[in-house]
Amino acid sequence: MSVTNQPLARQVAEPWLMIIDMQRIFGEPSSEWATPGYAAAAAGIQRLLDAFDSRVCFTRFLPPDPPTGVWTTYYEKWPFALDPVNAPLYELSEDFLSIPTTTVDRTTFGKWDAETDRLLGHPQELVLAGVTTDCCVLSTALPACDAGVHVTVVADACAGVTGQDHQRALEAMELYSPMIDVADVDSVLTSLAK
Repeated sequence: MSVTNQPLARQVAEPWLMIIDMQRIFGEPSSEWATPGYAAAAAGIQRLLDAFDSRVCFTRFLPPDPPTGVWTTYYEKWPFALDPVNAPLYELSEDFLSIPTTTVDRTTFGKWDAETDRLLGHPQELVLAGVTTDCCVLSTALPACDAGVHVTVVADACAGVTGQDHQRALEAMELYSPMIDVADVDSVLTSLAK
């Protein structure tokens, strides 16, 4: 587990924007994990960034070294993901490289855990965006709400493996309301402006 961060003040009332796995491996069309809708999700995220000031956290999904347990089977299905020649694909997409933020690296789909909670100053509210809605976004939202954090998933700043998978994941998360809410970029920006 690797975490890099800037010094943080404790943020209690104001939400954090947690941007899930906006990495080259999901954004580049030639990647085996290319996510349709990635560019639209990135555009939605760009619209959100300024509203959160320094309360922005990027996450990165990284392969374990070596994989253990069921992860061994997972990477047997996706051997390209362990090939050292593809290591640069795990970097954030170029649009996000120069943004000074907190970064959380995990070898798991979910990015919310006690260390992330501590790093972000124990927030009461999280706004989630990124990829993929049906995997890493969903896997981050559920443990965060279990930990007592209210989560808003920004539908038009996320993308799924397919459009149908994206929609099904949003519908599944809506079942957790009022602990998890699904919104769009405009409504999130409006709520922050109040």
